[in-house]
Amino acid sequence: MRQLPSLTALRVFEVAGKQLSFTMAAKQLYVTQGAVSRQIKQLEDYLGVPLFVRMHHKLELTDSGRQLLQKIEQSFDLIETAVTEIRDPKLRQKLNILVPPTLATRWLARRLTEFHKRFPELEVSVYDHPSEHVLFDCEIRFGRMAKPKHFSEMLFLEQHVPVCLPDMIDRAQNLTLEAGNLLHILHEGERLPVWRDWLEAAGLHQQVDADRGLSFSTLDQAISALKAGTGFAVIEKHMISRELEEGRLAQFSDIEVSGPYGYWLDIPPERQGLSKVVFFREWLHEQLA
Repeated sequence: MRQLPSLTALRVFEVAGKQLSFTMAAKQLYVTQGAVSRQIKQLEDYLGVPLFVRMHHKLELTDSGRQLLQKIEQSFDLIETAVTEIRDPKLRQKLNILVPPTLATRWLARRLTEFHKRFPELEVSVYDHPSEHVLFDCEIRFGRMAKPKHFSEMLFLEQHVPVCLPDMIDRAQNLTLEAGNLLHILHEGERLPVWRDWLEAAGLHQQVDADRGLSFSTLDQAISALKAGTGFAVIEKHMISRELEEGRLAQFSDIEVSGPYGYWLDIPPERQGLSKVVFFREWLHEQLA
């Protein structure tokens, strides 16, 4: 029976040895710096030799560390090649993403052409609702908090702007008379507080009744009503960027309100580190930069 240390410890050492930084290794592996330090310490205890020279704000490999890193890289390369040759190539190339329908339609879909050009080997499938028949690699989720037991990061907070048709801007200057034409979006059966928050920020909460107006179950419905001239809305500007750029909608006030909801990227623990997921996450950050 082979006498081997923990493969996890060997993998952590490989990353730390390449980076020469426990902090950078922790970021790459999506673990804490303390977890990296513990794995390295356990490996050194098992081997009975130090693998790093720890200096102030700097790491260097010992002779034993350099020798082990070279052998480990060769070994992991052989394992990766063997697994890649056996694994179903169609499964390996698929990237399944769960995305809220409005974000998928109004923001993500028109950007995926660029993603496909950069990563033509990946077959992307975008779903707008969970399915027991699909293994999702990651999810973009609308919410207020990180998702437990996942790598969960905020992509962007909602940035709400007040908008209407360009020829309705004069009416928008007297919202007291237009309270019945406020357009609201429902989330889990309740109106999102975007109008109340915006009126508060604009100093109009005493003059305009935020509880009046029409409600819609999706943002797309509210935007369609807005473009038809039904009323006035406070909308997340990423969702209407094209309409604002093309002049089909107009912002009738410079006052903007951030949050409290936003869009999160959630990656299950078992999908972290997969190259296709890493590529997608890095690409998302580029799009939002």
